[in-house]
Amino acid sequence: MALRKRTRTGVVGIVAAAVAATAFVAPARADSDRASADRDRQASADRDHPASEGRSQRASADKSHRATQRAMDAAVRAGTPGIAAQARDARGVWSSTAGVGDLASGAPRGKNDRFRVGSITKSFVATVLLQMEAEGKLDLDDTVERQLPGLVRGNGNDGRKITVRQLLNHTSGLFDYLADAEYSKTYLEGDGYLTHRYDTLPPEKHVAVALSHKPLFEPGAKHSYSNTNYILAGLIIERTGGRTYEAEVRDRIIKPLKLKSTTNPGNSIHLPGPSSRGYAKLFPSDPDRIDDITEMNGSQGWADGDIVSTTGDLNRFYDALLRGRLLPPEQLKAMKTTVAVPDAPDMSYGLGLSRIRTSCGTTLWGHGGGMVGWLSMAYSTEDGRHQLSYSYNADWDGGSMGAILDAEYCE
Repeated sequence: MALRKRTRTGVVGIVAAAVAATAFVAPARADSDRASADRDRQASADRDHPASEGRSQRASADKSHRATQRAMDAAVRAGTPGIAAQARDARGVWSSTAGVGDLASGAPRGKNDRFRVGSITKSFVATVLLQMEAEGKLDLDDTVERQLPGLVRGNGNDGRKITVRQLLNHTSGLFDYLADAEYSKTYLEGDGYLTHRYDTLPPEKHVAVALSHKPLFEPGAKHSYSNTNYILAGLIIERTGGRTYEAEVRDRIIKPLKLKSTTNPGNSIHLPGPSSRGYAKLFPSDPDRIDDITEMNGSQGWADGDIVSTTGDLNRFYDALLRGRLLPPEQLKAMKTTVAVPDAPDMSYGLGLSRIRTSCGTTLWGHGGGMVGWLSMAYSTEDGRHQLSYSYNADWDGGSMGAILDAEYCE
């Protein structure tokens, strides 16, 4: 699930998780330069801020990631409760945190915290479908109608005109169910969210919400990020494999890569430990109010954004993916064949995988994710040799995420 930008709520900075990655990166260089120029003043402020507790324990952190740590600390000073991050490069593995994982107790954010990864789930889903294509079980140019007969019809929507490839690269033209005003009011905002966050929502409900709207454009005309696409992709996985989408992800990706902290929640409301609390600003009339939203029914995300993981597991996944351990060359090439993202010149989108360019010109592959209460990023150089994954346990300061990415790859 990628939370769409809402002007009246605290869920900001994620128009669509992948698209937002580029928006985040654009101003990050200036932020990083100011951080470097004001290092002494920030260090003094750090000593007086709760996020600095345990700084001495981080003193031995790899010097090459000091800029990343400063960017994380700056985001906490700006109001994000806590951040967990892991980088992997030629010098080894660097894991660190900033801020707190529990606002009530003041407990720090944990390096091995599990969190809801949001739309990073889409990379897992696309990988499964591409594996199925390699096995001859489907074709990327199959129509949605062929895979899901009769499902995508009405209001000008026509599954006979949409291909599996167009679902995966968001060129289907299908309306994003999260953009539906009534759905957002009921399941994403204020009292509606607090009342319904434990509801089990079948994927067909999300599809029905989307199909109550006319398509945005003719299939293939352009890119427009829509979570509806990956709900349908999950249904295609189930029809093709004859079992649940969760089982396919588990047996094809999680188990082979030994991602021991990665799970699909199903309709469970609990976040498995170790984990921090998740926080959201749900009420536009009370912008300072913060709600603990850690518990929610996992089915409200499903194949567009339900996975729970850690920074370490995400790095291992993208390392395996980009190095060709999960897909044959033909399918990996297809995954990395991108389309332009409107109004985002430094980004393009493949099949469940986005390509971005940082302010210093470094090209990265990966995905971003947003859920109510959580924001995350997982990006890597194309060769998989330098990776960074990180998680915010709050959803209102997405604009600072690019500074962390930029600090890691540009400083």
